[in-house]
Order: sequence, then C-alpha cells, then structure tokens
Amino acid sequence: MSSLGVTIQGQPFSHMVYHFVLTYSNWETVTVCFSESFEAFSEGLQNALWELGGVPPRHRSERMSSAVNNLSEQKDFTDRYEALLKHYCMEGEKIQAGKANENGDAESLHRWFKEAVDQALLLRGSRDFESVEAYKRFLREVRHERNLGRRKRLAEELAVLGPLPDRRRESYRRLKVGVGTGSLIHVYHNVYSVDSRLMGEEVEVRVHADHLEVWYGQKLIERLPRLRGRGKHRIDYRHVIDTLVRKPGAFENYRYCEDLFPSSRFRMAYDALRETRPARAVREYLKILRMAAKQSETGVDDALRALFGQDRPITPEAVEEFVRREEEVPAVTEVAVETADLESFDDLFTNKEVWDGFAQGREDGGCEGAADGLLEGAASAHVPREF
Repeated sequence: MSSLGVTIQGQPFSHMVYHFVLTYSNWETVTVCFSESFEAFSEGLQNALWELGGVPPRHRSERMSSAVNNLSEQKDFTDRYEALLKHYCMEGEKIQAGKANENGDAESLHRWFKEAVDQALLLRGSRDFESVEAYKRFLREVRHERNLGRRKRLAEELAVLGPLPDRRRESYRRLKVGVGTGSLIHVYHNVYSVDSRLMGEEVEVRVHADHLEVWYGQKLIERLPRLRGRGKHRIDYRHVIDTLVRKPGAFENYRYCEDLFPSSRFRMAYDALRETRPARAVREYLKILRMAAKQSETGVDDALRALFGQDRPITPEAVEEFVRREEEVPAVTEVAVETADLESFDDLFTNKEVWDGFAQGREDGGCEGAADGLLEGAASAHVPREF
C-alpha cells in the first residue's frame, strides 16, 4: 500500500494490508500490517474470522513462507500454520508455485480494493492522517462501502459457516531472552533497551505483528514498537540513565550515544557544556538528562530553550531551578515576512546602469565578474542591496 503515498502527520507510512476475501460473496476485510510475518498473517486471519462470526471449511493461502513449507514436498504447511488451522477446524489449501491465477478472484479484489482506497483518498483531498488509528478507520469505511452490495450472498455463506472456537489463538511468539549489559535485549537481529533493573535477568518477550511485550515475573514490564528489518535499534534513554550516571565514563564511547539526545536542544546543551566546562560536561549533561527522565522531558526542554534564549549558562542547577518554578516559557518567536513590492524588481531589471555593470563585468571576468559588475551597477544606481 506504500505506493498510495499515505502519510501520518506528514511522515511517509510504509505498510501493507492483510486482505481476506470470501470468493462467493466477495465480502472482504483488511488488517494493516508491516511485513508478511506469521504474526501479521495470524492476526489478520483471526480478525477476519471473528468479524465474520464463523469459520469457512477451507482456507487458501498463497505460498508465503510463514504459512507454506516451500522447502519440502513432504510437509505442506508450517507447524504454526497447521496449529492455527487445527484451532479453527479449517482445512488448508495452497496454490501451485508460480500459479497466482489459481487465486484469481482474490487477486483481482486485491487490485480493486487498492484502487478504491486510492479513489477515496482523492475524494478526501488529503493523504495525511493524524494517527495510524485514524487511517485504519478510513480503511474500514472504504471496506464497509464495498461490502454493502454483497449482503445477500454473504447471508448464504454465513448459513454454512462453522462455529468459532471459545477463544482466539495467540498470534504472538514467545521468546526467552537474557538482558545483557547496557540493559539490552536482542530480538530477531534487532536491539531494544529495557529497564536497567532487569540486567542479568531472563525475560519473556512476546513478539506481536507490530509491537513487543516484555514480561518478567508474570507482569508486563514494557510494550515496545517492533522494529522492521534487521540491524536496527531502539534505545530509550530512561532505561539506561541510572547506569550512566553511576558510570559517566561510558557515555562518550556508548555505541548508541546519539539516542541519548531526546531533542536538538539536548544536543546543544551538551555541546555548550563541552565548551564552557569540558572537565564536567558529561557528568552535568547526564544530570540534566536524568532530570528529564525522572521529572519532565518537556519541562527540561523548555528550560533549555529559555536559557539559550536569555544567553544564560547551561548548568544542571539552572535547569532544575527553572523546572521547579514551572516558569512559563515565551512562545517561539513568529517571524513576519513582508510581501515584496514587485515593482522594485521591475526597476532593477530595467535600470541601464545595472545592466551596463553586468555586461562590463562579464566581459572582464566571466560569470564571477558578471556577478560583481551587477552589484556595482546596482550600487551606482542606488538600488537597495537586498534586491
């Protein structure tokens, strides 16, 4: 779906949808996802079945590796997909390799659904949404409109669907992961930080389609956005700040040091401390960062903005005093740009002295000389330099 150019608060939203189709009525539903992982596949299929309120006797999938065992002819499906089919008492089917036409009805509906979303976006007048949830509501509205004309045939299908089980099957995968030094865990070739109190412990990570849950002692400790791809990292400075305060020498060589600047103003504060108090810069910056973690990141950021605006020294004491007083920070200065008088440009381009200077400068010194000659001609004609 990324080719449709959808954005969330101005940022490109790279995504896919799991598209479920009943091939008699063409009733359809979708679930937003970010990869063809089994977690996304299971979540989308179960969402469809529970919205439908019943279970068809057979489910056909393309040859996606999360469902179909493409490495062996002896075993059709992966263990996790077989367990999912068994839970819902469905029979699995797969198309032949390279024969997408065997899913012809569903494939054509994929295309028509995407085109319907594109048309709805055009009518909406904007492809930007305030949140992912707002975009999901938009997709539900598109799907609802498309399903309105399918109710008669859908009623025939509902009459022959099997019953749902008592509960959904878990869509996530459970992993046992050790928390290493630096409060880091490694999940599917990506790195995440967790609370420093968990260092040296083993936690259970529940890998969902779009997020991770970190459990310890039967309690949910963290809920983290799931990183896409490999070799990525997500470091929350709140997780590691206590350790760094105790061992400030590790800060400058920290592999993920850039993640310890929540905003550009924090980076500016660190640079200012290195200039004015180089021997204590790290310790004092970490005190400011700890204040943001324990009290208010927004409050500390506002304090830094005020101190820079007043040209006052950046110190932990000054920041703490500002945050404690809860002093109101002046709004960001609005810059007013006056509308240019276009007649002034006409005067410039029709002034003989200006163009004589340009021509002479080009003859004497090429492009650079032309620019100098233009400025000299404008000066002699008393044309304001900004023009």
